[in-house]
Amino acid sequence: MENLAELQERARRIRSHIVQMVTAAKSGHPGGSLSAVEIVTTLYFTQMNIDEHNVDALLRDKFVLSKGHASPVLYAVLAEKGLLKEADLMSFRQLGSPLQGHPSMNLVKGVDMSTGSLGQGISAAVGMAMANQMHQDPYRVYALLGDGECEEGQVWEAAMAAAHYHLDNLLVFVDFNGLQIDGDIRTVMNPTPLDEKFRAFGWHVIVLEDGNDFESVYDACEQAKTLKGKPTVVIAKTVKGKGVSFMEHQANWHGVAPTEEECARALAELEGGNA
Repeated sequence: MENLAELQERARRIRSHIVQMVTAAKSGHPGGSLSAVEIVTTLYFTQMNIDEHNVDALLRDKFVLSKGHASPVLYAVLAEKGLLKEADLMSFRQLGSPLQGHPSMNLVKGVDMSTGSLGQGISAAVGMAMANQMHQDPYRVYALLGDGECEEGQVWEAAMAAAHYHLDNLLVFVDFNGLQIDGDIRTVMNPTPLDEKFRAFGWHVIVLEDGNDFESVYDACEQAKTLKGKPTVVIAKTVKGKGVSFMEHQANWHGVAPTEEECARALAELEGGNA
């Protein structure tokens, strides 16, 4: 694994970019982007064989952001990886910008699937994993689901197919921050217990008590590589708005942009190493 301190510093910069992007756009989804930073960073910097030399290649690992509204985390990670210009991040959600509110594979290098309608991203990831299996490609497919997204029936159709075809080249993370746009997921439309549901659908299940801990996320990825015959899901318990104290555990930061003053407060916290 990349040096832990380096990963933590990357996470700090990525969180700063997320806050600045959404503030500049005056719209976006900071809460669920901030909660997923350790997951996406771990995938791009310790697991996936993607860089500026093979970003356009068909034969490499793939990532699907099924919770496409969390595009700021993906764009910020791609910039940290050197696949996007950091200066371009500030064009997020601006007219004519390739950095749309939901990621487009036709506009941004390193985006492997256009996503946005919840439930469809995991279905695309299953299709990618099936194609790799059919062609005996060694590359893995990763996907990130939201916990509220797991209320979508299409998620479970995809889960059933993945287990039916024994897609052990597929690793799915569920960003389980417990909150969606209308509040606690258990009171909006309770999808829990997710671990039991995925097991019933034929998946290997790993539960992380701290999905914002790099070492835990990395260990789960490494464990998944050893699990054969079934797809693997990691249910990662995370903190909505992680790293910005006044956003943490707050459903109202699901899809609201900070003001300039709130942005300054958030950046001061992140610069101070409180992430």
